[in-house]
Amino acid sequence: MDERKTPVLEVQELGIDFGGLTAVNDLSMEVYDGEIVGLIGPNGAGKTTVFNMLTKVYQPTRGTIRFLGEDTAKKNVVEMNHAGIARTFQNIRLFSGLSVADNVKTGFHGRIPYSPLTAIFRLPSYYRKEKEIDEKTKALLEIFGLSEEADNLASNLPYGAQRRLEIARALASQPRLLLLDEPAAGMNPQETEELMSMIRLVRDRFETSILLIEHDMKLVMGICERITVLNYGMMLAQGTPDEIQANPEVIKAYLGE
Repeated sequence: MDERKTPVLEVQELGIDFGGLTAVNDLSMEVYDGEIVGLIGPNGAGKTTVFNMLTKVYQPTRGTIRFLGEDTAKKNVVEMNHAGIARTFQNIRLFSGLSVADNVKTGFHGRIPYSPLTAIFRLPSYYRKEKEIDEKTKALLEIFGLSEEADNLASNLPYGAQRRLEIARALASQPRLLLLDEPAAGMNPQETEELMSMIRLVRDRFETSILLIEHDMKLVMGICERITVLNYGMMLAQGTPDEIQANPEVIKAYLGE
């Protein structure tokens, strides 16, 4: 990795135990500014558990997570989002009873600068900020090809469009690091190709680094600059896509299946 680049995320000797079971142990990795990194491994390898530790759904048992140079040990889920980490989920989690536009607007919640009193009394700054959010929401929907669906219920969208909406909502919080948990799950080959282009667009246009969990190796090898492989909760290998594809231990544990 180019030493001139800045690490957005630094993980050192990270681990977590659930009772007597060690789910993740001794994981060290970095994500650099503007980088797309893959986190892969067999089912049950601990990948989503890593995401849950990074976002503080789970507090690590040991190890260090530094985000933008700051130790996150004392932060909670909300504070991590405000600090600049957003995520999507393996199982889509939209507000199904809200419109497509309103789903995106919820992502701006942590970035609304006016106070509750300003909203209650409908002061001029409230309307200015609401107009700003409306405009930003429309821009996000246009980027993700959802403009015509703005007033429709999120639950009525096709599966691929729901995936796009979840990413758009995550980007509304203006993250420096976007965590994508199996974004291509359930997608057909055409949708996966479109997703690859979208992930690159997100990185470039929104100036955010991306860490993604994915089983679709064509997607992973096609867009990731570096890859970390987990197996039984431990790091099996790290490297470029070419290095990972040629690693005999990775082939044996995962790619060769």
